[in-house]
Amino acid sequence: QVQLVESGGGLVQAGGSLRLSCTASGRTFSSYTMGWFRQAPGKEREFVAGISRRGGYYEDSVKGRFTISRDNAKNTMYLQMNSLKPEDTAVYYCAADQSGSYYASRVGEYDYWGQGTQVTVSS
Repeated sequence: QVQLVESGGGLVQAGGSLRLSCTASGRTFSSYTMGWFRQAPGKEREFVAGISRRGGYYEDSVKGRFTISRDNAKNTMYLQMNSLKPEDTAVYYCAADQSGSYYASRVGEYDYWGQGTQVTVSS
């Protein structure tokens, strides 16, 4: 069983930045594909970014603004979010795909989830 804990959410003005962190329990973090998803009120959970052995990949609306990274020695994944927009407001979740897919962007491809952290961008 893997436990994921997110942190770093908060309230920021449009154009500002936040860095989210996701720390995982367990010894096999480096083999997992990790992802960030978000869910706004009344909307479905959507893919934001993922990172596998092949590197990071992004949903189109965040390309050039968000950067995903990981530190396997610390069992931690990050999401640096710059140039934030009000439409980025959502609860952000980290997730782990234990199969280590090269590219996983669907909710059903991930096995473990964190509890979420709120990101609110004011206009």
